[in-house]
Amino acid sequence: MRMPFKVYELARFFFLALVLLPGAYSSNYGTFFRQHYNNPKSNIGNCYCDTMMQRRGMTRPILKDKNSFIHGTKRNIDKVCGSGGQPYGNGLRRSHNPFLVITCKHRGSSNCPPCRYSENTSSRLIVVRCAGGRPVYFDKTQI
Repeated sequence: MRMPFKVYELARFFFLALVLLPGAYSSNYGTFFRQHYNNPKSNIGNCYCDTMMQRRGMTRPILKDKNSFIHGTKRNIDKVCGSGGQPYGNGLRRSHNPFLVITCKHRGSSNCPPCRYSENTSSRLIVVRCAGGRPVYFDKTQI
């Protein structure tokens, strides 16, 4: 008599996983691109980091101390999770090709707006965590 109940619970678990997990991937994918994608690079003058961090909602309610913006096509960034990248350990993938990356780092002692950021531009390989074949996390240890 216990067996049908276990089968039902197992089927219910898989159904919920199929319904809920794709939404989680999609949400993290959207957050990844909101926080780390800017292509083509916005033409906003000398205060790129100050403006972009504010526009992308990373200065309120508490500012994000460090963030990087990747200047490459979404297609090429997505490829890092497939043929354009290679395993890098701990579920991460490193791109085969470099991307233009601008890293913004908070300067100053206050974590309240107005926030000021320094800017570092470099061409480098990126390291991401993938879920469902899409990037969902930018590895900050590579900044």
